Amino acid sequence: MKSMLFGFCFLGCMTIDAQEIEPIECDRPDQTETPAIVPKGMLQAETGFTFQKNDNGSQTNSLPSVLWKFGVNGNFELRLITEFVYEKINDEKISGFTPVFIGFKAKLCEEKGIIPKTSFIGHIGLPNVASTKYKADFVAPEFRFTMQHTLSDKLSLGYNLGCEWDGITPETTFIYTLTTGYSINQKLGCYAELFGFAPEQDKANHNFDGGFTYLINNNFMVDLSSGVGITDNAPDFYLALGCSFRI
Repeated sequence: MKSMLFGFCFLGCMTIDAQEIEPIECDRPDQTETPAIVPKGMLQAETGFTFQKNDNGSQTNSLPSVLWKFGVNGNFELRLITEFVYEKINDEKISGFTPVFIGFKAKLCEEKGIIPKTSFIGHIGLPNVASTKYKADFVAPEFRFTMQHTLSDKLSLGYNLGCEWDGITPETTFIYTLTTGYSINQKLGCYAELFGFAPEQDKANHNFDGGFTYLINNNFMVDLSSGVGITDNAPDFYLALGCSFRI
């Protein structure tokens, strides 16, 4: 937390430098990951607090989750995901760090005509790099292809397709996302999104969410989002707050 606060203070002193590069692009707050790569030599942190009601008897809160990204070159970034969660299931309360994920994002192609800007993201969850109650039995791989179309100067369309494993069972969960982003002005943006998860041995759950982003400067962005479950087996709703910066 101290290092995060230092980063915020440091960003306040680099407004001039922030104007010399493209505005920060983040994988949050929607579920659709961006195909954009962090600029070479820059470290980017995307952090968020999520409050989720699963059903009448349980809730899951992320306090917080952080995606760390480092730009190796214009086509490749390294990624690290850490998350501290607090869960309440009926009268039982559990908290701790979930398994750390390490991975990368690689650019596959730029947008050209009907071909979307496309990148590939791959992660592996480390089962024993977690609090005792959240350790898994196996490594937990996940991957997705992330695509984006520019529809106009203000409107974009993004979508992801992929798979993930939970580290507990060998069953595959398929992932899809579909989002539209709109730039209200140079600093304020909004989005609306459909996303879902389809376990191999269970019914798929589908969700809808939306939110806003605000660009403080080219290296610092804050966001607010919320979502609801569409199907009965999806979480009831969630609310998320976040901020992202790069140095």
